[in-house]
Amino acid sequence: MRSKERITLSKEKKAEMILVIKQYFLEERDEEIGDLAANLILNFVVKELAPEFYNQGVYDAYKYINDMSEDLLSILI
Repeated sequence: MRSKERITLSKEKKAEMILVIKQYFLEERDEEIGDLAANLILNFVVKELAPEFYNQGVYDAYKYINDMSEDLLSILI
């Protein structure tokens, strides 16, 4: 991901993720949090943590494609 770009979520996906965060806090911590708190947590994760997962996914895809293209050479006659 280029440094100027950032991960964006659709309004629907963001709302769904906020519900998941609220449910997690309720089930795992027996704590009810509001939409604002869940939104702040989601924003933190998207800004600070998600780029690492994204970069790992790009690297894994690159490695997989590279490995598969090398395997293509094995079918040469």
